[in-house]
Amino acid sequence: MASISKLSSTTFASSSPASSSSRPRLGSSAPRASIVLPARDLIGRGVSSLRISSWSIERSPFTVKCSLTDGNGTHVKRTTLHELYEKQGQSPWYDNLCRPVTDLLPLIAKGVRGVTSNPTIFQKAISSSNAYDEQFRQLIEAGKDTEDAYWELVIKDIQDACKLFEHIYDETDGGDGHVSVEVSPRLAHETEKTVEAAKWLHKVVDLSNAYIKIPATAACVPSIKEVISLGISVNVTLIFSLPRYEAVIDAYLDGLESSGLSDLSRVTSVASFFVSRVDTLVDKLLEKIGTPEALDLRGKAAVAQAALAYKLYQKKFSGPRWEALVKKGAKKQRLLWASTSVKNPAYSDTLYVAPLIGPDTVSTMPDQALDAFVDHGVVSRTIDANVSEAEGIYSAIEKLGIDWNDVGSQLEAEGVDSFKKSFDSLLVSLQEKGEALKLVSR
Repeated sequence: MASISKLSSTTFASSSPASSSSRPRLGSSAPRASIVLPARDLIGRGVSSLRISSWSIERSPFTVKCSLTDGNGTHVKRTTLHELYEKQGQSPWYDNLCRPVTDLLPLIAKGVRGVTSNPTIFQKAISSSNAYDEQFRQLIEAGKDTEDAYWELVIKDIQDACKLFEHIYDETDGGDGHVSVEVSPRLAHETEKTVEAAKWLHKVVDLSNAYIKIPATAACVPSIKEVISLGISVNVTLIFSLPRYEAVIDAYLDGLESSGLSDLSRVTSVASFFVSRVDTLVDKLLEKIGTPEALDLRGKAAVAQAALAYKLYQKKFSGPRWEALVKKGAKKQRLLWASTSVKNPAYSDTLYVAPLIGPDTVSTMPDQALDAFVDHGVVSRTIDANVSEAEGIYSAIEKLGIDWNDVGSQLEAEGVDSFKKSFDSLLVSLQEKGEALKLVSR
């Protein structure tokens, strides 16, 4: 990441609302009919209306069907995502972000209530699309270096997406409608630099529904406390174990208590507890053991640990300490299920969504998981349906000699390394593109 002092002086062009000619482009479907949707219902204030087209998405159950009623409203087909929120209190978010951000509009209409991003998502978005080329060219011609240019590209996407979700944020009093942007993965083991990076991102994005993502590494747990105490809302990412999750909760509570704010209602947080990656690693360890008992536990570790995380969540956000914070307007740090895509094709494609449904939680889903759950997911409270079974699975895995702390540490290291590689790879690609642009302009 470029130095904070250098980046702090960088100016960012304010992002404008989508134009009336913008059309979400998902899949390879062809538009069928044009309608006008009230912009206040889709992208917040500042635009009287937005014209989009209704279409169907090939090879995906996630179809958008809009119909004009009286010229002032629309009928939108309800999905399991609406039911998930309204009946079970779980917020479905989308784990992806790319240009054009208007691609998010049909997802919002279908019940998506927030967006998460990470360095890998932006690496794929920027490197595989020409949608960023014009802004990047302008930045390079203006003398920006590669990393400064990267952050301007990212921040524009975050700001534009935040505006699309602003109405949800307002309607829920800050409960939903968030868009997450992560500090540089190069800072995952730098406590103070992470704090400074979070402060800088919060300042330059300058939108109340932006979440600053901070990894739950040992070095960054104190950063979380400090950033929360400053009144900055945080998405804590890369949580893989119960002990680390408890440390994250404590950092949130400590931050609220030390903030000095009389009204804590605008400071919120989610704790991103990763699931599918847990099974990926634990399954390999179980197969290495190879006994019938071990093999029978494959595909069960992640959901079991998640159920115990929810039990811990219920415990920590209750009692005298929490009630004292509630009197000042504090809101619970919601559990967010991350890494919900299924890596093993032998498993159900809703394995990391359907069994983790419960109130005051978030499930952030990439396309695969989102499509599957909308198509055939069943909405019912499942996260604490059988806690004793989850405890038995967790204990049985431990008795086989698999150390849960070791699993968490390995997955955390892999997660940090993966994000860092994506970040570094993208910067190299942008550097090469920037040099090519300079040669052409000579």
